Amino acid sequence: MLELARIDSRRNAAEPWTGSAGRILVVGLARTPDEVEQIQRLRYHVFTEDMGAVFPDAHDGIEQDRYDPWCEHLMVRELDTGRVVGTYRILTPEKAREAGGYYSESEFDLSGLGALRTQLVEVGRSCTHADHRGGAVIMLLWSGLAEFMRRGGYRYMLGCASVSLRDDGVTAAEVWRNVASHLQDPDLPRIKPLHRYPVERLDSVLPARVPPLIKGYLKLGARICGEPAWDPDFNAADFPVLLDMVHMDGRYRRHFGLDATAAETV
Repeated sequence: MLELARIDSRRNAAEPWTGSAGRILVVGLARTPDEVEQIQRLRYHVFTEDMGAVFPDAHDGIEQDRYDPWCEHLMVRELDTGRVVGTYRILTPEKAREAGGYYSESEFDLSGLGALRTQLVEVGRSCTHADHRGGAVIMLLWSGLAEFMRRGGYRYMLGCASVSLRDDGVTAAEVWRNVASHLQDPDLPRIKPLHRYPVERLDSVLPARVPPLIKGYLKLGARICGEPAWDPDFNAADFPVLLDMVHMDGRYRRHFGLDATAAETV
């Protein structure tokens, strides 16, 4: 693994986003086939066994698809045990051209992004082990993503925030109420879902919370750049998320070392 950052949760146990006290966690890029397989097994464990998602290419406890060979795979590992406990996969614009497009293009028409595509990195397949969902792993993953973007000189990050529909769209309705206003910004690039989830049906007024990952994206400064697509594999509404690194929230830019000023704790 090519290490990008680490955190000693024993020192940071007081942080509200830190979990798994007593573990030193490191984030980096997978560099061997064995590391990629460990990541794919984590994805299978989380997506299929925990969430019940069905992938046609998953088998023998491994979740993979045709995009994996073209991607960089970001991983968080427990330093003492070696266990992989978090991941994102990253598809650069150069590799997307070689792969024949971004994974997102199976769900969205990206033509509205225009010239952004030359600086557009796609992130996806994000998951964390159930033992590490207190916040430390996702912050490390974001640190790794920020460092990857900085080193590569990329400006835009695109991903899909999946919201389960197992509650009949109650949570998706709450998310839509919080983000629909983004699409009123005339300067925001827009993309269109290929299989649109009918947002006009998201009229539930039942109490629900915006999922923590989406809250985190919004705090970073990300925007929702289109209506959600329906993802049948996850039975989820996928909200397209676009982050302009230049407009990332200043606190996070300093925390991730993207500004010249000293980092501050977020």
